[in-house]
Amino acid sequence: MRPSSCDTFVALPPSTEGQRIIFGKNSDRPCDEVQEVVYFPARDYGAGEKVECTYIEIEQVAHTHAVVLSKPAWLWGAEMGANEHQVCIGNEAVWGRESADGEEALLGMDLVRLGLERADTAEKAVTVITELLEKYGQGGSCMEDECGFTYHNSFLISDRKEAWLLETSGKYWAAERVEDGYRNISNQYGITTKIDKEHPEMRAYAQSKGWWDGKSQFNFATVYSFTTTARIEASGSRYCEGKKLLEKSNGHITAETMMDILRDKDSGINMEGMFMTTGSMVSVIPTDPDLPGVHYFTATPDPERSVFKPFIFVKNLHLLKETSSPSYGSDDPVKKKPRFQSKPDRKHELFVKHELVAAIIESYKDRGRKITEGMRQLEKETMKAMENHLLYGVSSSEEDFLVNLFTSSVQKELSVYSKN
Repeated sequence: MRPSSCDTFVALPPSTEGQRIIFGKNSDRPCDEVQEVVYFPARDYGAGEKVECTYIEIEQVAHTHAVVLSKPAWLWGAEMGANEHQVCIGNEAVWGRESADGEEALLGMDLVRLGLERADTAEKAVTVITELLEKYGQGGSCMEDECGFTYHNSFLISDRKEAWLLETSGKYWAAERVEDGYRNISNQYGITTKIDKEHPEMRAYAQSKGWWDGKSQFNFATVYSFTTTARIEASGSRYCEGKKLLEKSNGHITAETMMDILRDKDSGINMEGMFMTTGSMVSVIPTDPDLPGVHYFTATPDPERSVFKPFIFVKNLHLLKETSSPSYGSDDPVKKKPRFQSKPDRKHELFVKHELVAAIIESYKDRGRKITEGMRQLEKETMKAMENHLLYGVSSSEEDFLVNLFTSSVQKELSVYSKN
């Protein structure tokens, strides 16, 4: 299968406005896949406890941080998300010289969630992910299907002060620190000669395989990529277009800028077809630790026809029921072997209503325009209200309202649908 999924972006001062870090990602997945947005509170665990990831069980840690995730409903991990310490992570599929057809292990999406649950800075997330990678490996089908769609992973990770690009090939990896400006990744290796952390045997392994002569300057992307670029043409063009769009707003990048980029169809970033953008995320993280981060999620396909809804970490947050898919527990076809013998209905409440509205927008021009205008107006009003929190913080009296912030935004979106 041709790689045709996902773009992730981060912009840091001085490329942004207002001393903020802006993180964004489109999750491009099979067009019939449901993506849910879910919240898990912080938790403490006893010694010896385990956590069941998508395919394998691993050792749990003593404490996990609160996380908000946008995830394919059938698996444990996540395509993208954030934690209470304002760490944001998104992953990308990458293919290189090393085969990705290994045993079932941790998915890249599992590593996203584990990084968020276990790290309070971007740099620590790099350590968490790479240690898990070395201990458990990465592998297993990344689609709810018997076709065995597999890949290695790259990750873009940010916090209040910096970002890290982490790229993997099997258990080997390289990481690059990004301290200012902007960066985007698609489905290709992007770390070249600036390597700030790496697997201790990564270069020796490449030399043993004949990919590097051991003398010339080491370039991770050159050494670990395919000798032919034919397989990554699509991601290459999306990467270049994404970089151009960031450059166009350099110095003035905002949440709105990032949403416009994620909605851009001409570039292929907002993907249509058998693989399509099934969920989108934009996070606004002030560098000031006294100010909250605001994390926007669509929880629905095609950001052009979706509303970015805000989430802020506060105490006593409620679960996000309207964007949580049905749970099938041990009866889930993903948990049974052989896997993927059937596909249960995973549509959550918002997905069902959005699917109907998307069909109306497609079929009835005038009604569709009115619905889209209502959605954009709702988004604009909500973002204006969030700007107050980004500038002045959250008072104790406002916390009671913010525990239902995302859910109330979903209900307002549903109300826009009902009116039309």
